[in-house]
Order: sequence, then structure tokens, then C-alpha cells
Amino acid sequence: MAAEQKLVTWPDEIYDVFKRLDIRQVAYVPDAGHTRLIKSCEADKEMQVISCTSEQEGVAMLAGTWLGGERGALLMQSSGVGNTINLLSISLECRMPLVMVVTMRGEWGEFNPWQLPMGQKTGAVLEEMEVIVYRVEKAEEIGPTTYAAALMAFNTGRPVAVLIAQCVIGFKDWSK
Repeated sequence: MAAEQKLVTWPDEIYDVFKRLDIRQVAYVPDAGHTRLIKSCEADKEMQVISCTSEQEGVAMLAGTWLGGERGALLMQSSGVGNTINLLSISLECRMPLVMVVTMRGEWGEFNPWQLPMGQKTGAVLEEMEVIVYRVEKAEEIGPTTYAAALMAFNTGRPVAVLIAQCVIGFKDWSK
């Protein structure tokens, strides 16, 4: 009997990166694009997973995580990036690492016009705030990119964001 191969998806690869880098706390605002990753983190007894009411709470929580001697990551959707802008100053001015994994909306096949403004400007807004931004448009690049981004954040004390393109996540087709 042949051994069954496990189907690995990009959320599994991000989870593996979190484990490899000893990320112990994960803050998130509920997002369908991150569901599988959130569930994997919640099932891990070594991770503390916190559902935030807004993205800026996640930035503050992860500053405390770092001050407490642990590593963390923030999961959010592109529409929530605007909520982090004021609190990004904590990471920038105090040289605290911040790892953000952002699922994109407002691009490739988007059905909701409310997602367009932030979705189209997420990378530019983060770069304007001096966040290092990596954009990923192929599922097979998500694991290595997340690993490199997190290493950069933890080794340099900088905020780093990985933007996962909507073409990777998929979109709802309401035309049918």
C-alpha cells in the first residue's frame, strides 16, 4: 500500500513557517482568506491565538508580545490595513518587529466596490509608512516569502508585510 501524500496548501506553509520561527502569538481580525491558517494556529497548544476587534489592536498586542520575549504575527485583510497606520509608529519608532500577513481584496475579480480603494493602495500605503512589503502572486512562493519576511522583521526590528494577491485566494463570482 502506497503512503498517502498530504496536500500542502499555502496556509499550511505559513503555519509551518510560524512553527519553524517559534511564533507563539497570532493576532487576527476574522477573514475568510485566513480561515485554514487561523484554525491550524488555534489547534496548536503552543500558540496563543487572539481574535481582535480591529487590526490596530493586533499591532499593540504584538508589541507587547515582543516586549514579553516572544514572537508573533498579525493576520488581516487588505481592507484593515488602513486601521493600522497610526499604531505602526510603535513598531517603527521602537524598532519592534512586526510580521503582517495580508490577504488582498479589491483586485482580481473583486465583486465588492467598497474593497477597491484600500485594495488598490495597500502596498503603497504600507510602503509610505516605511513598512517593508513583499507581494506574492503564486501560491508556491508564499511559504518562502513569509519565511524571508519574518526573518527580516525579527532580525532588523522592522515591520514587514506579506501581501497575498487575490488571484491566489480566489474571488466570489456573483455573475452566475
